[in-house]
Amino acid sequence: MKRTFTMILLTSILMSMTPPTNFFEQQLKFPRVFAANKEKSKAINDLLASKSINTTNFDLFLRAFKKEQKLEVWAKNKSDETFTLVKTYDYCATTGFLGPKRRSGDRQIPEGFYEVDLFNPQSQYYLSFRINYPNKSDLVFADKLNPGDNIFIHGHCVTIGCIPIGDENIKELYLLAAKAKSAGGKINVHIFPTVMNEQNYKAINNEFGTDASLLAFWSWLKPGFDAFESSKKLPEIVIEDSGRYIVK
Repeated sequence: MKRTFTMILLTSILMSMTPPTNFFEQQLKFPRVFAANKEKSKAINDLLASKSINTTNFDLFLRAFKKEQKLEVWAKNKSDETFTLVKTYDYCATTGFLGPKRRSGDRQIPEGFYEVDLFNPQSQYYLSFRINYPNKSDLVFADKLNPGDNIFIHGHCVTIGCIPIGDENIKELYLLAAKAKSAGGKINVHIFPTVMNEQNYKAINNEFGTDASLLAFWSWLKPGFDAFESSKKLPEIVIEDSGRYIVK
């Protein structure tokens, strides 16, 4: 018994002396992430360096547009205030129509302001990471019993409500996201029906002019788009108990 206790104590001491493994290093233990890093590491480090972004200490922000089927990747050094656009990926498949997701099985890509909350290095769609749908706003308006969940940005080119960008592109983006998570902080993901400049915003209001609730929802999203577009800083966004997004 004494010997067993001594071994446990020694193991605890050795573990406490071992430097903690960061998230990115943990991810490299998975074969697909390891292979992606071997293949894409130089390219993504060169990409960040070309924008004067520190390759190991940066924040990441993703902005998606459903009508244009584009996913923008923005990054900034921890010491900087503003983000820089580093790359844009095309969706390689899409589903649904403009408007938010409101129930499981509606095949809708969500719209709103989210964060990455889970990484899946063994995804059936090669590599993937999840956004935190349904958020507080979604839960107000979505089906109470089955609002849906598990909305991912992933590889392959199939979708029933996620954002697929293909295997080659997800290799890069997954590595970028894992590096950003290792650096600490949140990875925010804003999903809009379209690039919400004045021309496009007017166009979707005209197209869906009979749907008052949808137009009201989009009117909550536009200030978030405008705030980032003008400043390249992430706006502070809160969700009221009513489900409405408010940009501070």
